[in-house]
Amino acid sequence: MAKYDLKNQILAYLQQQSVAGVESCGPEAITANVEASRPTVNRYLARMLAAGEVRKVGAGPATRYALPAGVATAAPGGQVGYVPQPAIVPLGAGFRFSPDRQPLIAELSAPIGTRKPVTYQRAFVERYVPNESSLMPPALAADLFARGRARGQQPAGTYARKVLEQLLIDLSWHSSRLEGNRKSLLDTQELFARGQSDADDVDALMLLNHKEAIEFIVDAVPEYGITEAVVRNIQALLMQGLLLHPDGLGKARRSVVTISDSVYVPMQMPQILDEMLVLLVEKVRNIKNPIEAAFFLWVNIAYLQPFEDGNKRASRLCANLPLLLQNCAPLSFLDVEPADYAMAILGVYEKQDVSLAAELFAWTYQRSITKYAVILDSMGAPDLFRQRYRELLGEGVRRVVADGATIEAAVQALEPPFADQPAFLELLRQELSHLEAYNCARYRLGIRLTEGWIKAGRPGL
Repeated sequence: MAKYDLKNQILAYLQQQSVAGVESCGPEAITANVEASRPTVNRYLARMLAAGEVRKVGAGPATRYALPAGVATAAPGGQVGYVPQPAIVPLGAGFRFSPDRQPLIAELSAPIGTRKPVTYQRAFVERYVPNESSLMPPALAADLFARGRARGQQPAGTYARKVLEQLLIDLSWHSSRLEGNRKSLLDTQELFARGQSDADDVDALMLLNHKEAIEFIVDAVPEYGITEAVVRNIQALLMQGLLLHPDGLGKARRSVVTISDSVYVPMQMPQILDEMLVLLVEKVRNIKNPIEAAFFLWVNIAYLQPFEDGNKRASRLCANLPLLLQNCAPLSFLDVEPADYAMAILGVYEKQDVSLAAELFAWTYQRSITKYAVILDSMGAPDLFRQRYRELLGEGVRRVVADGATIEAAVQALEPPFADQPAFLELLRQELSHLEAYNCARYRLGIRLTEGWIKAGRPGL
């Protein structure tokens, strides 16, 4: 591609965004809208910056680019480098902060030497009164709850379990990508299929840790709810094998942490970190709207920085706890760009201003609602499958529990059609895993027999 062509594409995209009210764009968004790779775009942006053809806003992960100050957003026809573009945003376009947030973004993008250092403000949590205060606009939280919740009365965690296979990949990859992980989505799928990686592959370890932490959440939270111990275990699972000092897993940090490209200095006293973690967990347990609760956990764990490392990762997974308990669509941070994420969190760090974070949260959660609703809709076939094999399924459960057969032997003896055997085996495994003394009558099993089988460790499963 000629230099002129790529430079013009970049300038045209920046102009299009400017006309639409977006003053600056991250390199990820620019790359997605031009015909070049990210390294090539980075090189051209550096050259254009040196030539004064673009200007830089922010630094580090929050770096964005804009047209030079004073350049008209509607350039005259035929001007070199400025191809007129419609201001209409196409469906499927990436996230943009609203024009109302541009003054705040400008403040947060000012040279770091001009911004006043700040530290953790306890009042941010202490003055919050569950169900009276709100971080998310109440009408928006109510709307997202109405759209994201599962219909009907179901046990806690049902929604997450139904979409677990996709959730493991989505949340693990998108969360890790926000930490600079270099694995592709396809790499992640293949890694999870293998279940292990090379010992020195840190990116793979980060992804596998996410997978294990999400599995823990889905299994543990319906039983234990949102507790301090659950939050600490999430951080411990996320950071296992990644901390220099393993004794820091799940514990309030004893070390000083700094935030790159920010004037925010987190609290450094372990006793206060423990105290504030207890307080924010207690408050979130009393928030009725799960969207508000999820947002509260996300921003507050990131703001507190209670652990030696992995705080942002832990905050993203913890945001799913209230959603899981009330059977809402999970939050995977789908399609969030690192620069936008950094800017949203920076507003909390330096200004205790959650407006940027609220816009980003609402945008990405709506994408999650849409994606997982489609997955649920596509899962109608298993119910028909269950009905088709209802009697055979009951016979399989009795063979394992009452006759002492293994699950594989039971399937072989029952002889379901060859093409259906893998699905039948998995369904039988699920039924045996969930079999309890209080629901065994549907399979014509005695309570004492079932209790004995469970006490023996569910043999044959």
